[in-house]
Amino acid sequence: MTLRVENHFKLASKCIKPMMALEDAIQESSLEHRLLELVKIRASQINGCAFCLHMHTTDARAAGESEMRIYMLDAWRESSLYSEQERAALAWTETLTLIANKATSDEEYTALAGVFTPEEQVYLTMAIGAINSWNRFQIGFAASHPVNASDVPA
Repeated sequence: MTLRVENHFKLASKCIKPMMALEDAIQESSLEHRLLELVKIRASQINGCAFCLHMHTTDARAAGESEMRIYMLDAWRESSLYSEQERAALAWTETLTLIANKATSDEEYTALAGVFTPEEQVYLTMAIGAINSWNRFQIGFAASHPVNASDVPA
């Protein structure tokens, strides 16, 4: 794909600055960085955002996330690799990312409320909203992820 708008971040700097401030506030919350990366990866998988998948899988690895947990994330419901808290966050991520398809359920919210404080629930919901916005921004303008020579099979 060809980038549709050059310097799309710079052209909307007045919009990007508050989004970056939101990201900073989310990072300063009590939510674990690795959990936030899993949420960002899962939303980006659902949305098909290669740019954000590249960024957040790279960030997750740098934060100590295992390759296997990243590989299995698309099938988290069938894997024993994720904690109760991670499962609640991933279910909430899927529900909010696919909100046009179905409403949130009391069961999902009960699971969420069982492992996150009300404040953490708000920060998590904001993180999910933010990554969905970033995905739409990058997909909409056809931003491509970086490609290293080692990423391309010989």
